[in-house]
Amino acid sequence: MPRLLIAASGTGGHIYPALTIAEGLDDSWEISWLGVPDRLEKKIVPNKYHMSTISVSGLHSSLIMRFFYISRLLFSTFRVIHILKKRGINIVFTTGGYIAAPAIIASKICGIKVILHESNAFPGKVTRLLGRFCNEVALGFPIANHHLKSCRTIVTGTPVRNSFFLSNPLPLWVPKGTDPLIVVIGGSQGAVGLNSMFREVIPWLLSEGCRIVHIIGNNDEELVIDDSNFVERHFVDDMSGLLQNADLVISRAGAGTLCELAVCNLPAIFIPYPYAADNHQECNAAYAAKFGAALIIHQSKSGKTGLKRAIKLLLDSYYSSKQNQSDNLLDQMRRGMNKIAIKDSHHRVVDILKQYTQ
Repeated sequence: MPRLLIAASGTGGHIYPALTIAEGLDDSWEISWLGVPDRLEKKIVPNKYHMSTISVSGLHSSLIMRFFYISRLLFSTFRVIHILKKRGINIVFTTGGYIAAPAIIASKICGIKVILHESNAFPGKVTRLLGRFCNEVALGFPIANHHLKSCRTIVTGTPVRNSFFLSNPLPLWVPKGTDPLIVVIGGSQGAVGLNSMFREVIPWLLSEGCRIVHIIGNNDEELVIDDSNFVERHFVDDMSGLLQNADLVISRAGAGTLCELAVCNLPAIFIPYPYAADNHQECNAAYAAKFGAALIIHQSKSGKTGLKRAIKLLLDSYYSSKQNQSDNLLDQMRRGMNKIAIKDSHHRVVDILKQYTQ
């Protein structure tokens, strides 16, 4: 029986792809999960996966904090070694981030095969440092390979939740109509900055007849606007149905978000989170822009003006094409997103896991 340990923690970008892989394995697999106390995985990972937790954190710049980081890393590594032996694990899968470091080191010490998935266009620090010790590094985007010359890599794409491959209706709570539906995803990190930029253009968009769904995340207060074409929510469960029926999304540029938009062929205006590690969101957005799938606006005072101009450009093209019955910029961007999409990503990663357990 294959016994798999999944090390995925912290954000949906790390956890949801791992969950998709777990759900793609049959009942012959015994799956355990490695997480961190009081993080998102404690809420969304099903109880059917045995959960073990360790304490890990990022590497700090100060000498004293680095000492504490190394001490914690050593302790966490020994804890993972204990888990690997106790549960008889014979393969490890991790989606990167802080938790990947002790998982990779412990697997190497125990002689256990480890597969690392890197979703970002610019690989994370753990992937760049420890990817060479993995049996395989699965890449979300081909461009990441340029930074991992010493690793054994394979392009798989990033697994997207199964619901995105079903035909989902528009959620009942979304404003109905034929005018463009714009979805804004603030996200849980840095939502206030993006939300502030977008709120400057809400009155203008409503005057243009647009329908708006604004998902503000957990860090911002709701804005009360009495208009039937405007809905604001902190969180949305039925994201696949919402994105499949939208005309444009404005969001951060996390790799998971980009891949979900790609399988939906949904054009985007990306406002990369300016404080993201290694500026990886900027790299993800630039990769999408290369295919003509997205526009990039930076979070700044002048960015508010740039955002309105970008939306106006797309809306003018949209309404003009309706009159001329011709292609518009949004149609072209949809084709760009389709070029990015790897729709069998979860099958590719599952095949790699099966290959290393035969």
